[in-house]
Amino acid sequence: MLLKIKNLKFTINFKQPLLFVITMLVVNVCSAQEIIEETKEVKADSLSEQFIKKLDSVNTFKARKVDGVTAVIGDFIVLESDVDKTYLQLEAQGVNVKDIERCDLFGKLLEDKLYAHHAIQDSILVSDAEIRQNVDYQIQQFLQQVNGSMERLLRIYNKEDEQSFREEMFEINKSNQLAQKMQANIVEELEVTPEEVRTFFDKIPKDERPRFGTELKVAQIVAEPKVSEEEKQKVIDRLKSFKADVEENGASFRSKVVLYGEDPGLKQSGYKYTLDRKKPRMVKEFRQIAFSLQEGQISEPFETEFGFHIIHLQKIRGQQYDVSHVLLKPKVSVEAEKEAVERLSKVRERIVSGDISFADAAREASDQKETRNDGGQLINPQTQDYNFELTRMDTELYAQIQNLKDGEVSLIQTEQDRTGNKKFKILMVTDRIEDHEADYARDYLKIKELALNEKRIKTIEKWQEEKILDTYIKVSGEYRDCAFSGNWLKK
Repeated sequence: MLLKIKNLKFTINFKQPLLFVITMLVVNVCSAQEIIEETKEVKADSLSEQFIKKLDSVNTFKARKVDGVTAVIGDFIVLESDVDKTYLQLEAQGVNVKDIERCDLFGKLLEDKLYAHHAIQDSILVSDAEIRQNVDYQIQQFLQQVNGSMERLLRIYNKEDEQSFREEMFEINKSNQLAQKMQANIVEELEVTPEEVRTFFDKIPKDERPRFGTELKVAQIVAEPKVSEEEKQKVIDRLKSFKADVEENGASFRSKVVLYGEDPGLKQSGYKYTLDRKKPRMVKEFRQIAFSLQEGQISEPFETEFGFHIIHLQKIRGQQYDVSHVLLKPKVSVEAEKEAVERLSKVRERIVSGDISFADAAREASDQKETRNDGGQLINPQTQDYNFELTRMDTELYAQIQNLKDGEVSLIQTEQDRTGNKKFKILMVTDRIEDHEADYARDYLKIKELALNEKRIKTIEKWQEEKILDTYIKVSGEYRDCAFSGNWLKK
């Protein structure tokens, strides 16, 4: 089959030499702290030692071997050490590098630089501010591995000062973003027709057709406790009092946010969000109110799915708006929760007794508008169909249905949605498809995605062949003997 990756048969991102060594170790430390709290200090120390050992091995390499330029691709170069650092990065991620040829790895680095070079030629833009923000975050993660010592980190990374360290990280991150955007730009408008999907499927030999694991269709009926109008008005009045205190008495809006706001993410961003008219962020209602304000103005209270807000527009910088807000969430009473459970319990009794089907009950009684009209049927966000592959199912959903027989109605489950609100639901497995060979009709959407992936690969291959001929490329030393899949030597 043509479903392959050019030069390498795996899709790990090679674009940040050495940085991934550090990043992966940071991820491991975080996992240790979350899962086994009593051993987190030992884990962190152990990983810190591993971190230093890995990077010291890179510095040892530098000391014994001249780090020459092995390739020039347009405006970019590949150093000899880049290949060795990438091997270290892969090992840190647990990849078995024994089967990865040096020439294959070098070829992948050439591809990345080719993408980045032509992204610049095509005037593809990346945000320097976002890149520097990402660099700041990365450095903070790195410092955790060396007990906060910048001096030690610079020594490990073989840099004279923090500024040169930051600039190198900036260039690496910028090159990566340019390459990623270039690849996305090449394939972003590609589509496949039903005829192309059929042709793709028919040309796969029968004994090579993919197999799909056991899949389930799941439906649910949701009951959400209702917030009383009195509680809503109470919250609105409180927000109005905050607004009046700031505007009439000169009180600090920030102090209202710090003392009373219920947005957990606001503190992490310094009690300020930056909204961009060209890059939608936050829910629609929030953006509309924010972009309608004048600099320094405070909005009237308004409602979103998260609760009630007032927004303070701090500054307008072209298309960017710096805002802060106070979020208050109306409280759901115990009586309202009890009413929702009782309502759902009666619906369940009707289904179990055969008085109504699960699908009709969902259309009649479910509070979840996204699934109500489909008889409560859940849509898989990855495939956009109703099927959930058992081995890839969300762990929370799997826990809720794992013991259900087909057609059985679950007991009432309690969960919190993404806004933090409590809701109650019952679930049913409405269909089960056992492990099977790909079937064109049944698995059309999955086969369509495979066909689209093949088309993307062919498009990128064609683009690469053309751009290699149009780009200044020079490969030096032992790598000229590599049997590249791409025409990097322009023979």
